[in-house]
Formats: sequence, C-alpha cells, structure tokens
Amino acid sequence: MPSEPVSIDNLQLAHPHSATLGEGIQWHGPSQRWWWADIESGVLNAWSGDTGAALSCRLPDRLGCFAHTRSGKLILGLAKRLCLGQLTDPLAQGPVNMALTQLAAVDPAESRTRVNDGRCDRRGYFVFGTMNEAAEKRPIGSFYQYSLKHGLRRLALPAVAIANSIAFSLDGRTMYFCDTLSRVIQQCDYDAEAAQVSNIRPFVTVTDKHAWPDGSVVDAEGCLWNAQWGAGQVCRYSPDGELLQRAAGAAPHSSCPALGGKRGDELMVTTARADLNREALAAAPQSGSLFGLRLPRALAVPETLFDDEPV
Repeated sequence: MPSEPVSIDNLQLAHPHSATLGEGIQWHGPSQRWWWADIESGVLNAWSGDTGAALSCRLPDRLGCFAHTRSGKLILGLAKRLCLGQLTDPLAQGPVNMALTQLAAVDPAESRTRVNDGRCDRRGYFVFGTMNEAAEKRPIGSFYQYSLKHGLRRLALPAVAIANSIAFSLDGRTMYFCDTLSRVIQQCDYDAEAAQVSNIRPFVTVTDKHAWPDGSVVDAEGCLWNAQWGAGQVCRYSPDGELLQRAAGAAPHSSCPALGGKRGDELMVTTARADLNREALAAAPQSGSLFGLRLPRALAVPETLFDDEPV
C-alpha cells in the first residue's frame, strides 16, 4: 500500500441538480439508475446516466435514508418513522407518487431528533442513525437496526450529535459509523442477527480542518470511501485506515459516495446547497448536483436489498 494518497482524476459534474441536501446515493442494478434523497425537500430522486431519464417522488416528510427491498419496494427512513413504499413503476419518468405503509415510529418522545444516515447490512436488515436538529447539538442521536423478523432494535453504540458514515465490511462483521462533529470514523464488531456490537475502536480521524466525515460506502477491495462535507472531496481508506486516494472537485458540501454503473467502475457523489451563503453559492453554483468519475477498475459491490420476505 502506498504511504501517500494516490491522486486520481477530479470529480466532474455528472447530473445538474439543485438539491437542498442531497444524500444517500446508491446504484440500483435492477433499474440501472442512481437513486438519492433530497432530505430537506422530502424528495426521492432517480436518474440514468445513459438515457438521462429521471424520476422524482415527493414524500410527506423529510427523507433521511432509504434502501430497495427484495420484493421491489423501498424502505424509507422519514424524519420520525420507517415506512415501506411502493412505486407503480421504478422505471417511470417525471414526478411520481408512492403508497406508504408505516413500519415503526422512531424516537417519538424526542422532538429534537430525526432519522439521518442509513443502509442495509449484509444480512438485509436496515441500519440507520438519528441526529440532533437543535442548535446546541448535544449528542442525543442513536443507531438502530430494523428488520421484519425482529422489529426496531437500538444498537449499543455511543450517543451522537449527527449519525453518519454507516457502512459494512464485505463479510458483514464490521460496522463503520461516526458522529460527524467528532471528525472520527469508528468501527465495531457487528452481529446482525443479534443486533449486538462490540469492540468499538477508531478507524480514521479526519484532520483536514475544512472536512467533516459524512456518508460512506465500502468497495470490492474492502476499502471505505467517505464523502467529506465542507471540503468537496471523497477519500478512500484501506481496511487498516490508511488514506489511499482523494477525489476532489465536487461542490463544497459533498455528502455521500456510491459505486456502481453498468460496469461497476463509476464513483458518484451527492452534494448540497444547505449551509452555503449567497457568496458561497455564487462561487459554487452547481451545489446540489451529482458529481462523478470513471475509475480504472470495477470496485462496486451491489447494495444489499432489504429483507422484506415473509417471516
């Protein structure tokens, strides 16, 4: 492994968009589309880089995270609840509607929190975290696992102000997570069936004073890609936590990376317009768009679909 970050091509504008808070991007093989959320607008988006076909679905609340399911539905982490959603046609274009069925309330007694980052573990259970929306940003957010088999279970991880960077090793036995405000991505041993975590330890400390760790994804070589809010970059770390590569050139608030495309060799990154003043938006008018690049080799690992098969 190299001791210095490997320079790779800068991120390029891939899909002009104006998301207030673009997040949670993923490649969905069955639909051959990139899917992502605009959290603050409560919109689920999908787009094909090949055809340019785009879909948007406005939801009744902010959308923190989501995952596709084995049956073709979606599990949605709305601000204070988890729902199952059914699109009539995931290949549709333009504005569409979605029928929702509530699965579970999340932190119903705590008005300061909302659902934030999340994704499926390798077993197909949905793992997500919450964040404190109050100005004081006390660490009152939690991490949860949801499955049809076991229901909603809180993971015994430290309380956080902003839960982020949820990802899983290729064998599913290591979970990555962070409190964005701590600038430390952590890892722990993870047992999906028991919803147990142990051996919590630091993975990476982000030392760039302009960078805050946001969403992450693990590639086919077991390396973790992390989008870093404020720095317009995505960093790739080895399983040992060594910085290997840096992809720069996105809008300042890069929020979540994904790996996919037809050949599995594309990196795509969501960005946001939130928290940028008039001058910053004038300097980065493409904020809220998707940025991406073609990698030298296929590194994508298919997203695990949520297990919504009958128990």
